[in-house]
Order: sequence, then structure tokens, then C-alpha cells
Amino acid sequence: MAEALIIVDVQNDFCEGGALAVTGGAQIAADLSEFLEDRHGEYSTIVATQDWHIDPGEHFSDAPDFVKSWPVHCAAGTPGAELHDNLDTDYLEARFLKGLYDDGYSGFEGRQGDPERVGILEGEKGIKVEPEDVIASDAPDLNSWLQEHDVDTVTIVGLATDQCVRATALDAAENDYAVRVITDLTAGVSQEKVTETYQELREADVELLTRDET
Repeated sequence: MAEALIIVDVQNDFCEGGALAVTGGAQIAADLSEFLEDRHGEYSTIVATQDWHIDPGEHFSDAPDFVKSWPVHCAAGTPGAELHDNLDTDYLEARFLKGLYDDGYSGFEGRQGDPERVGILEGEKGIKVEPEDVIASDAPDLNSWLQEHDVDTVTIVGLATDQCVRATALDAAENDYAVRVITDLTAGVSQEKVTETYQELREADVELLTRDET
């Protein structure tokens, strides 16, 4: 069997200067590039997830509560949805796009796509992106893709610890993968929530470790 590294949502809108910036996001992107350069050979496959919102309903709000609703971010086809320049994408084998028409917190909600092929259309509601421009009708979801590649262990890094990293790790555990999260290759929105997330992950048998412990 095999181990996959899943890089969660290291996108412009979640790094400094973005619509929903996580403090330290750009540094995490740079640290991940260094980690990939040194350690990519330890993983049988490396993939990334990306928020790719087209019309996510109540997930977007002009008066967000920052719990269930958020300012507009990672709109499909916009610079904010792109992976951060500090992240080296040379080792990525696939990308999984999530949240087209829903919240899309977990990477396991994503389907394989090619965001570089985005088609931007001007519609009545502004910029709209048709999902078929980037996601084939038969594109696998993340779980199916990992199963096809005989993956039984996943290591998860990226943004944000207490949001999409959390959801992805919990779904991975629910799908019976052995799950590890490298804590110093993640950054969170709220330290209080990060602490709660760590406890929740431990209770789900997710292993928490640092780069030096991998």
C-alpha cells in the first residue's frame, strides 16, 4: 500500500493579502516548498485541494458570522483561488476542486480538475465559471482517486488547521485511512479553535506530529 501527501487549500485568498487571510499562510506555502524539495520521495503521490466556489449559497455573505458564512473568497477562476506563488507545484500529481455549489470544507468533497483550463464567462450575476470547463463529467472524487492509487495512509498539511485541514483529516479517518497531520505545516484561524481541533483529531485517532517527527 502507499502514502499520499494532501496539501489543503494553500491559495492566495487564504494567505496574507487575500480575502480570508490566515496569519502565516504565505510562510506555510514557502515551508511546504522546502519540505517537498527534501521529502517528496517519501510519498507515493502528492495532491492538492482548492476551494473553487461558483455559487456556494449561504457560505458567502455580505454580513458573515465567520462560523457558517464568510466573505467572498476563492471564487472559481479568480486569482484568489489560485495556489500561492510560494508553493512549488512541480510535485503535484492531481488537484481536487471543492465547494462549487456548497461549503466544501473537506478535501474529500472535491473532484479532480484542471483549474488552469478555467473558462470565465460574463453572466447576469457577474463572473461565472462552468464546472465542465475544469472538471470532467467522470472525474473521480478524492477518495476514489486515492483508492485507485492503493493509498492507505494520508499525511495532511495546509490551510486552515481549524477549518479545511480539520474537515479533511476527519473525513480521511472516517474513510478508514491512517491519518497524520503535520502541525507545523499548517496554520489556523483561531488558536482557541486550533486547540479544540487538535483534541478532536486525537479522539478520531489522527496522529499529530511535527516535521522533525515524521
